[in-house]
Amino acid sequence: MPIYIIDRKFPETPGELIPAEPEGQTMAENNTPKSAKKLRWTSLEIGLITIVSLLFIVLVALIALFATQRHDRICTSADCTRSASRIIENMDPSVDPCDNFYQYACGGWLKRNIIPETSSRYSTFDILRDELEVVLKAVLERQDSSDSSALTKAKMLYKSCTNESTIEKRGGTPLLEMLPDVFEWPVAVDNWETDYGQSWTAEDSIARLNERYGKQVLVHFFIGTDDRDSNSHIIHFDQPPLGLSSRDYYACTGPYEEACRTYEEFMFNVALLMRRDRGLSVNETLIKEEMTRVMQLEKEIANATDTPDDRNNPVLLYNKMQLRVLNENFTLQIDSQEFNWTRFTNKIMKMVNITVTDDEQVIVYAPNYFLRLNPVLARYSPRDVQNYVVWRFVMNMVVSLSRAYKDTRKAFRKAIYGATSESAVWRQCANYVNSNLDNAVGRLYIQEAFTGESKDMMNEMISEIRDIFVNNLDDLHWMDAETRKAAEEKARAIRERIGYSENIMDDAYLDKEYKDLSYNKEQFFENILQNLEFLQKKRLKKLRQKVNKEEWISGAAVVNAFYSTSRNQIVFPAGILQPPFFSKGQAKSLNYGGIGMVIGHEITHGFDDNGRNFDKDGDLKDWWTAGSTQRFQELSKCMVYQYGNFSWDLANGQNLSGNNTLGENIADNGGIRQSYQAYQKYVSKHGEEDPLPGIDLNHQQLFFLNFAQVWCGTHRPEHAVNSIKTDVHSPGKFRVLGSLQNFPEFSKAFNCRKESNMVPKKTCQVW
Repeated sequence: MPIYIIDRKFPETPGELIPAEPEGQTMAENNTPKSAKKLRWTSLEIGLITIVSLLFIVLVALIALFATQRHDRICTSADCTRSASRIIENMDPSVDPCDNFYQYACGGWLKRNIIPETSSRYSTFDILRDELEVVLKAVLERQDSSDSSALTKAKMLYKSCTNESTIEKRGGTPLLEMLPDVFEWPVAVDNWETDYGQSWTAEDSIARLNERYGKQVLVHFFIGTDDRDSNSHIIHFDQPPLGLSSRDYYACTGPYEEACRTYEEFMFNVALLMRRDRGLSVNETLIKEEMTRVMQLEKEIANATDTPDDRNNPVLLYNKMQLRVLNENFTLQIDSQEFNWTRFTNKIMKMVNITVTDDEQVIVYAPNYFLRLNPVLARYSPRDVQNYVVWRFVMNMVVSLSRAYKDTRKAFRKAIYGATSESAVWRQCANYVNSNLDNAVGRLYIQEAFTGESKDMMNEMISEIRDIFVNNLDDLHWMDAETRKAAEEKARAIRERIGYSENIMDDAYLDKEYKDLSYNKEQFFENILQNLEFLQKKRLKKLRQKVNKEEWISGAAVVNAFYSTSRNQIVFPAGILQPPFFSKGQAKSLNYGGIGMVIGHEITHGFDDNGRNFDKDGDLKDWWTAGSTQRFQELSKCMVYQYGNFSWDLANGQNLSGNNTLGENIADNGGIRQSYQAYQKYVSKHGEEDPLPGIDLNHQQLFFLNFAQVWCGTHRPEHAVNSIKTDVHSPGKFRVLGSLQNFPEFSKAFNCRKESNMVPKKTCQVW
């Protein structure tokens, strides 16, 4: 569509309404009676002409004014001007929107923005996060004598993190000093077998890292909500995360070859550095042999894990049993040592003075993994296993040490993410403090950058979009009445959280939350260990506590939004309530295309391939009839096929995973549909909005344009390959193209021809 600058104003009014008298003529020169009679008649004539002319001009002005008010009035507020400028700057009007709407909407953005060397991707989201980090830097560096204890602690943690000179001076000493607490890293010491190996057990080693630091290696042990009883906490056992991004990487061929090579080099370089720092002899050949052995063990562990496709169904994941059943059926044995699950659990729970028996009910998410793991471990020695267990802890800790240690992971990070340098220390530190003391940092952010005026508008939009979702249920002919009724009950029961928890504005609440923390500005590494222990104790204590469904699942200073299945709750932190997503002053079309779509997206998550398995109370329960389930699955297959056939050039032409991204794709498609319908309802009630300056697009078109521009972004090839295997979201480009190709209202808004690329012959719709 054409873009032009509008500078409209009323036509200038003529300077005179009637012709002027002849120059130089006066009444004295025309003094005969005949002339006098004629002059009087001319005056009357002129008077009548003047009156008629005035009436005509007023009429024309009124018509022009009326026409302008109806059709040509332009919004020239500061918000409208900023919005228009941003939209024009980001788009590429030379592209046909019906051919490639993503390129049309984001072409300008893609030309103008280059991925920073510190980043693996760059997007609208990342820009907003960068800006949020700048705010956090300001508030964390600002000294204020009136700060509460909690806020002072947040600033002290930040100060210890940015204290580069002290961190550099300490080198690797902090890590070297704490490793004896976890039975040491065999490759980095001499005489491990005699000093540690004789008293070593797998239970002790794995439990020590878990109880103190929450590190999950070999066995993923955690306390979480019971899927079938969302008011209760229960122990879970699952397969652990891996050192590489996904199990596919361990093929170590093709696009994964470099990642495997640099991963093993990373291990070797850290071990080498630690032995040198300890003044021990260095035999590079032996170190390489040990690290190769570790790599081989991790490959076998990865191959023992279930694939993402095997873990898509929460009903199949849920295996509840007593600990004694785990001991009887899932034996793990290392060098004749038998792993006792009850003893292992008690070693961890001792941290919070909780004891369990063989009768304790637990949930096992990955029984097949544990069956496959036993023969793997039988092929390795205690030294091999301990080398692997401690490595998985060490690899995450080097970033908090001196530059020599940080640099050991440079090639690995490049192979996985494509980034060639690290972000500024202050950015890393702001994010770290926000992740660990999210309520204290959220308080600082709210006071600095969030007015709170958004809450009422957000509540109204959520109510509107929820009503649209419920009303649309009547049009879903694939869903029977029984399931439709239950779906409405669940939608009505969704609870919203907007902006921030009021608790964080209470000094006493915050101080109590963080009362057990005490930081030292000279000991960042020890501060990290303290945080790990503090958070792990907090998680473990929940085992005997009722689930608090009023608790926020996110901090306030976060550019994101969330849906919780167990709470049936949608959350919109303060960090996302800003342009282009939302602003009190920007056009409603932009708000609905931005945060409105996000609202619809999160609501729809309650009914995607995962969320649909949970009822209105957040319990894993089949509330669907068999017929509705079957038809839902058939409709879902359409999206699996559609997105699975998108080829991503940035990932060397690999196709997306339609299965892994199904839930997010269902949510995107539902969200855009519901939000657009809500905006149409707004227009029917309040009338059309004034056009934005400089853009020859109506607000229906602007709705779709702002939606698309939210997802403008690009990736480094390494990160694109990574995200295909690890991210449950489709890349932004395909979030736009896929959802709009499935939505006929888009093609109507842009008058797309049937043969256009954005108007496929077959479309998919679930909600």
